[in-house]
Amino acid sequence: MEELAKEAGITVRTLRFYRERGLIPPPRREGRIAWYDDSHLARLRTIAALLERGHTLSGIADLASAFDSGRDVGEVLGLGEPTEETPVRLTPEDLADYFEGEVTPENLVAALDLGYLATDGEEIVHISRRLLDVSSALVKEGVPLSAVLAAGREVRSHAEALAALFVELLRSHAAAGDVERLRPLAKSVVEAELSMAMDRRLREP
Repeated sequence: MEELAKEAGITVRTLRFYRERGLIPPPRREGRIAWYDDSHLARLRTIAALLERGHTLSGIADLASAFDSGRDVGEVLGLGEPTEETPVRLTPEDLADYFEGEVTPENLVAALDLGYLATDGEEIVHISRRLLDVSSALVKEGVPLSAVLAAGREVRSHAEALAALFVELLRSHAAAGDVERLRPLAKSVVEAELSMAMDRRLREP
């Protein structure tokens, strides 16, 4: 404990306090010896960075609990990584910078539940660079992250229905090996229809 506190630049008393609050996981024990490792040091450095950004210890404890109980990368990715989306690895500090002031335990749990976020040790993985950038841009424009996530949940349900429609269409009328090749056509139809639908909505008084 003394060695870990020294590496982290904090006092042993502070480290004990963090441990009691559940901010860091328990050490590995061998008899009377408690072993801390690099994951504990990384967590302490994350705590320090989040404190510098104005987060409270209570809020950090809630965030740590949400991450520790969240789904890991293997569970979210399932059979494999998305074929057209690029996952992004983030530290908790990176995530706080993307969504400044909006990384609450409630939003974090919602993002984990949607599968937008997963955990991989001390790192966070966002499933899609495009979704991360768009979500961050909307938040910077003043849209609350909670509203972005709620919209994302609705979009997910519509997207699943559209995907089922097009996969069935292509499997019924195209050769087995052509389904993946024709995938961009389905995306073009959806993009064009969405564009025209937004035109109609925007013209409404």
